Amino acid sequence: MEIIRYPKREEWPDITSRPNLNYEYLHDIVKEIFIEVQKKGDRAVKRYTKHFDRIDLETPSINKEEIEQAKNELSEELISSIDTAYNNIKYFHESQISSSHKVDILPGVQCWQKDIPIEEIGLYIPGGNFPLFSSVLMLGIPAKIAGCKKVVLCTPPNEEGKINPALLYAAQKANIDNIYAVGGIQAIASMTFGTESIPKVNKIFGPGNQYVVAAKLYSTQFGTAIDMPAGPSELLIIADDTCKAEFIAADLLSQAEHGIDSQVMLVSWSEKIINEIIESVNKQLKTLDNKEVIERSLHHAKILLTLNKDEAIEIANFYAPEHLIIATEHDDYLADKVINAGSVFLGEYSPESAGDYASGTNHTLPTNGYAKSFSGLTVNSFCKQVSFQRISKQGLTSLASTITNLAKAEHLNAHVNSIRIRLKD
Repeated sequence: MEIIRYPKREEWPDITSRPNLNYEYLHDIVKEIFIEVQKKGDRAVKRYTKHFDRIDLETPSINKEEIEQAKNELSEELISSIDTAYNNIKYFHESQISSSHKVDILPGVQCWQKDIPIEEIGLYIPGGNFPLFSSVLMLGIPAKIAGCKKVVLCTPPNEEGKINPALLYAAQKANIDNIYAVGGIQAIASMTFGTESIPKVNKIFGPGNQYVVAAKLYSTQFGTAIDMPAGPSELLIIADDTCKAEFIAADLLSQAEHGIDSQVMLVSWSEKIINEIIESVNKQLKTLDNKEVIERSLHHAKILLTLNKDEAIEIANFYAPEHLIIATEHDDYLADKVINAGSVFLGEYSPESAGDYASGTNHTLPTNGYAKSFSGLTVNSFCKQVSFQRISKQGLTSLASTITNLAKAEHLNAHVNSIRIRLKD
């Protein structure tokens, strides 16, 4: 972990830079698979599943019996934990439902907005030997709350050609029964075009590796929307002398465990606490299973020693992290100054892993600096906001001169005519 002391503002862009996510080199393979899936449907999906996953499946569809039986393969402890996470995530996301209200602009001019669910959505869940069943809850719950008519879930099979039972149970909890054992580029292409088995969707959600991300970006060329741009997971922690070093060390290690390209940063104005955290990181690392992955991730981690807390939060906003932990005295002061972050964790008992699984907030968040312009996933992500207006004769009479004057100035005479012809009525 590199320590950078009192970095100058002009150095911030270089210090906070992410890996260059260049998907151009993947373009040819993504394009090839998309063309094949579009032309040959299930035959192409089966061929690529055999090629990439080494699995020869008769059909990608997972039947309801297999979904219902999944619960029997899980421990009561895991079932209870999934149920608790489900309830917390559902409770928080139900609070996001907004009600439509009508606004009287002028006498006879009434406008309102309505949230309408996207009819058909696709969820991509990383699977195989490392199934992210928590993402099923994070994506499926708000989709169902929004009222999406069809929810399609694609996830790669494991080496035995099966879907992890915890993932299937989470899908059952979220009331998702259109599940397909398909992963990678071919899964995204299938949901983009539709095949004999897998339905076409309007918008695709979910995390994935560089191949999945490249495929999601490519799918937008065919009229399919996606949730947000994605990149490696990231965490920035602001800490001071009042924090518990072992807590912060544990958070840095848990984030580094996501993968060798995960982004880990520590910002503090106390060199003393920095040294204590580094010491605790080295001590805890020896006890962890995924030591090799974590070490490789920490190799490009950065620790910034700042002049004060105000400079620390400025750097955090400049970086715009996916996850931001504020472990300081009077954390509300810094929390009020947060502008750019996907999700914020306050206090020493708010680890990032809580948001990953069960606190209730969504863990699908913008990375790679997109927190400056994107929000994390909400119920609204699964809806379209459609505006309505109802105008009476009195209302149109009041607006007529304004509309016609503006239309004339833009030389759009047919617009003027649409008003005049009504005024003659």
